[in-house]
Amino acid sequence: MEEQDRSSQPRLPHVLIFPLPIQGHINSMIKLAELLAIAGFKLTFLNSHHNHERLVKFNNIAAHFERYPGFEFKTITDGLPLDHPRSGSWFLDMFEDTMEPKMKQSLREVLVNSSPPVDCIIADGLLGFALDVAKEVGIPIIFFCTSSPCSFWVYYSIPDIIQVGELPINGTEDMDRLITTVPGMETYLRCRDLPTFCRKLDIEDSIYMKLVVEQTRKSLQTDALILNTAEELDGPILSQIRTKCPRVYAVGPLHAQLNTRLNAKHGESRDHISNTLWEVDKSCIFWLNKQPNRSVIYVSFGSIMSMSREQLVELWYGLLNSKTKFLLVVRPNSVIGKDGEGEDVVMELMEKSKDRGYIVNWAPQEAVLNHPAIGGFFTHNGWNSTLESVVPGVPMICWPQFADQHVNSRVVSEVWKIGLDMKDVCDSKIVEKMVNDVMVDRKEEFAKSASEMAKVTNQSVNVGGSSYSNLDCLVEDIRIMSLKKLTK
Repeated sequence: MEEQDRSSQPRLPHVLIFPLPIQGHINSMIKLAELLAIAGFKLTFLNSHHNHERLVKFNNIAAHFERYPGFEFKTITDGLPLDHPRSGSWFLDMFEDTMEPKMKQSLREVLVNSSPPVDCIIADGLLGFALDVAKEVGIPIIFFCTSSPCSFWVYYSIPDIIQVGELPINGTEDMDRLITTVPGMETYLRCRDLPTFCRKLDIEDSIYMKLVVEQTRKSLQTDALILNTAEELDGPILSQIRTKCPRVYAVGPLHAQLNTRLNAKHGESRDHISNTLWEVDKSCIFWLNKQPNRSVIYVSFGSIMSMSREQLVELWYGLLNSKTKFLLVVRPNSVIGKDGEGEDVVMELMEKSKDRGYIVNWAPQEAVLNHPAIGGFFTHNGWNSTLESVVPGVPMICWPQFADQHVNSRVVSEVWKIGLDMKDVCDSKIVEKMVNDVMVDRKEEFAKSASEMAKVTNQSVNVGGSSYSNLDCLVEDIRIMSLKKLTK
């Protein structure tokens, strides 16, 4: 009798979340996973062995997720040996030949053997093979595009840009020439704002371009699309994307939405939990505590980017000459020099920076950007970093390097007008001027714009806001999907 009563209770929807094995993608997808766990779903978070080990090593993440009885971490291979450095362009070099076939097979096995069965897959928008597997095993699938809506739309439009002759870019032409073939972006998108792979003369032979365009277009064949943004931030471009995929859930910024829901559910924010794959140096917070309000510029270029010894020295001199205090993140092995010169120069600069700056290997970024001492963010404009700066209203200096970053930096400077764009240069004089503009000469102008954008963005993730409501719609639609699947 007891067994019958138990079985008569409605089964919770079981969602499997499958990120690309790169920190920025894991970062936003694990936040979405927790939001769905708060909604009462059973969650399986499928990570690579390598990244899960790093996640557990540097965080209290396992203990944190114990509060959700239906939450489970599972791991599969990313196709590479555990001692592979996974640096530089490893993802592009390995994806099609090594990673995709092995991950595809592992995903199929996880889905077939899952108990209870998976009702819905939410896969990273760059893992197109997950769509093939989902169709094969008959499970609804939603893709989560972790990059910005503007970059997604540019990626989608690249074949059209090529068709009308606006690509390839001639090596001698004006990089400020407008690109007119991306609907909604005709007035501000320039050649130099396109992803760097668009700068090749043999663009159609670019492995990266083919991969990104193919995966972006394939993602529109799924049941729906999730984007980490708010209607108020990217409304015009979301309207364009919906002409190709009507079911688009704009549920971001996810870290702010998660804070809202955690406060309502548990009376706490996310400050006590991290999901970084690097060891955090919290000593920088104690240093910030001693600095005046809005007096420090935070400088960090993400979890993947490397720079040359010369670039680091130019940045450092620009920061030093600006007379503004700075907190600089230099990841281990991220400075490229001959025979250990990269690490040597970091130690040398740390010694010389004692009076004016503070250098760490890795910082608790959300806590830093929300600290009252921070007045600006010198960033590579990865999408997570960009949103983490928008929410507390911190103006940006943009130094993009690859992927969606060039598009993002143009949006920050030209559309939102909450920062300056330094793409394609690395010169100490320009660094000095831009830091002075954001932190001194035009400080109030940028602070006002960033504060206004922060206000509408934060409203979107509160009760009744656009992102809050969109997440509720996503939750309800997943419930309906799982009921339909049960009745088949």
